[in-house]
Parts: sequence; C-alpha cells; structure tokens
Amino acid sequence: MKNEWNWMLDPKSEDGGLNMNKKGVNIRCGDVLDELKKMESESIDLVITSPPYNLMNTTSNSMKSGTSSKWKNNAIQKGYKNHKDSLSKEDYNIWIRDCLTEMFRVLKPNGAIFLNHKFRVQGGLIEGHPFLEGFNVRQIIIWARAGGFNFNDTYFLPTYEVIYMMPKTPKGKDAFRLIKGANRKTDIWKINQERNNPHPAPFPVELVDNILTSCEGNVVLDPFAGSGTTGISAIKNGWDCILIDNSKEYCEMAKKRIEEFNYEGELNESRV
Repeated sequence: MKNEWNWMLDPKSEDGGLNMNKKGVNIRCGDVLDELKKMESESIDLVITSPPYNLMNTTSNSMKSGTSSKWKNNAIQKGYKNHKDSLSKEDYNIWIRDCLTEMFRVLKPNGAIFLNHKFRVQGGLIEGHPFLEGFNVRQIIIWARAGGFNFNDTYFLPTYEVIYMMPKTPKGKDAFRLIKGANRKTDIWKINQERNNPHPAPFPVELVDNILTSCEGNVVLDPFAGSGTTGISAIKNGWDCILIDNSKEYCEMAKKRIEEFNYEGELNESRV
C-alpha cells in the first residue's frame, strides 16, 4: 500500500507543482488565494489548517532580526521559505480574511473550517484575532501543548494554542454536526508538539486525527499544508485530501513524508 499513489510533476502548473493523478492526496504548489480560486464552490467537506501567525511583525526585537541568540534553535525566526511572515497588521488581517472567504466558498453547506492560531502579547497586552470578525465561530478548542520558551518576565509561559471551529451553516438542516459520540470529547486537547520535523512550524498528526475521526465527509483541504501533516492524517483515517503550499520545497517535503508513511499509524524513522 505504501506506493499506491502515483506522484507526478504537473506540466500545466506554472511552477511545476506536484499533483497526483489518482484519487487520494493532491498537492498543489502555488499562491494560496490563486489556488483556492481555481477550486469549485461547495466541493470540500472540511478545512483543517494553520496559517502563518505573522510572528516577524512583533513589538519585541527578539525574533525580528532572525538572528536572536535566544531563538537560535528555533527555525521559525527566519520565516518560511516563500513567506517572510512580516506583513503589517492591516495587510495580515486582510490577507487572512480573503483566505477565509475562499475557504468558506469551497466548503459544502454542512462543512466546517478548523483554524489553528495563537494569541500573542504585543505592546504589553494580549492581541486578539480581528480577522475573524463577521465569520461564523461556533467553538474555541484549546490545544494544550508542551511548554516552550518565554524570555519575558511580565507574563506566564504560554502553553496553548487555539483551534476555531467555524461552520459554514451554523443552524438548520444543513448545519455542521459531529459524528455520533464525538461530542464526548472535551474542548481541551492535550497533545505535544510535532518533533523531528524539518518544517519550522508543524502541528502534530494527532491533532488532525482528533478532527477527522469526529466528522463525516470524504475530502479535507489544507491550504497552508507545510510538511503535509493533514495529508498523513487523511490517509490514516480514510479521507481524500487537497494540500496547498506556495513553497516547492515544502511540497516536496510533504510528498516525501506521505510516501514514507507506514500504514500502521506511524511515520518511518527514515523521514528525519
């Protein structure tokens, strides 16, 4: 089963993006908005994704330069391969809102977006997520991860991120619903971060597993696919998957990780 899918370089893609010519996982290399706009409306059951957090635009100097000794072992301080993660607040909010608009367009009426993000302290106060204004948010799930770093003595060490559950249809016959019994899961998920992953900001396979095993559907989309974690969980749990990333290197990374996945629910050690 390991080599079930036939990977190929798509000759029709301007950047030679990776695609699959069989049902299963499809990787599309390109700008997120451009690729989303190519997709058919109401064609996706779920969106599970974690966009860049705009970490390089910060009131602290510790990550701005990308050379801080405090963050010397943290790859994210250098940004992503094709995204510097340093938009102005206004441009970042507009960009994420535009992405969410397209995500909702491609969702089926009974579908939902699961959006992973985090709160930051900026200028001495917590910074919210104004890009969500006007969009449906049903629930905030707490991802309680292992401790990280905190070089600031004005607040406690942050050890959680959030996942916004955002249904396309909040009520009525087409409202998004969990499968029977999944509502017993709590809204606090204690899952450690992904380890030994070359991507600077991966989320763990178990996080996606928790969502896919709680929802009905066939096709899941991750428009900020990174190292392909959503694709691995999709294979494990019997979903088809579309992955989008603007970095050819990350698309290749996702392809490699998915090919090396062993279908007993683990990743092969050869991937690290």
